[in-house]
Amino acid sequence: MPELPEVETVRMGLLPVLEGRKFVKVEVRRGDLRVPFPKDFAKRLTGRRVTRLWRRAKYLLAELDHGETLVIHLGMSGRMSVHAEGGGKHDHVVMETDAPARIVFTDHRRFGLMTLVDTASIDDDKLFKGLGVEPLLDDFDATYLSRALNGKKTPIKSALLDQRVIAGLGNIYVCEALFRAGISPKRLAAKVQKSSIAPLVHAIKAVLEDAIKAGGSSLRDYKKADGELGYFQHHFRVYDRAAQPCPKKGCGGTVKRIVQAGRSSFYCPTCQK
Repeated sequence: MPELPEVETVRMGLLPVLEGRKFVKVEVRRGDLRVPFPKDFAKRLTGRRVTRLWRRAKYLLAELDHGETLVIHLGMSGRMSVHAEGGGKHDHVVMETDAPARIVFTDHRRFGLMTLVDTASIDDDKLFKGLGVEPLLDDFDATYLSRALNGKKTPIKSALLDQRVIAGLGNIYVCEALFRAGISPKRLAAKVQKSSIAPLVHAIKAVLEDAIKAGGSSLRDYKKADGELGYFQHHFRVYDRAAQPCPKKGCGGTVKRIVQAGRSSFYCPTCQK
């Protein structure tokens, strides 16, 4: 599933052809993705102008000039492609803007989402209510994280993946951030030393920023809006590197894979404590 860096990369790729632009034609080729499209979905988009294109957690949000917001979730395999042909059997939504540009939403597994919500009450919508802080904003700091982890008896890996704590973090980047901070994914959240909180915050921000600069990670279906692959997967230090030497100079350990809450965790048991 695309995580925060991938969604942010797609957002940046769509900015020139969506923000400030008007939908001149919208074609919906099926009745649903993981949920049905809203009633008159294409009609409600056609003629509307996007006043702001932003991201919340792993969602893309296009605010429209009539009080609604188009919400897009890429699911497991969804892609937003600019200037695509839009003729494949898995091309479910084709949107043309006055940029001019053609934007195609492709999702062969149909776990993605496209819906419309009221802009004024978006924070109360079931998709967004209760989401935690955005990790790239100044609100996410050592004080916030220390307070959020206080008393938590779950492993730090699970705590960081909790969208009610931090919005948008996923498995890949939590593994990478914990490695950079030298913290074992097995350590209980409440047992993370206070002296480690600020380095962990820094590691989370740094790995997300590095991944965005690299265009995200392309492991399976993900591509950028221009069709190019991301390349942060070539810079993984522990993720998907089980049985390989730890990349930390002088460590001498070996990357290990364990399963936590049904997800693979990759870490170095020698230098992550």
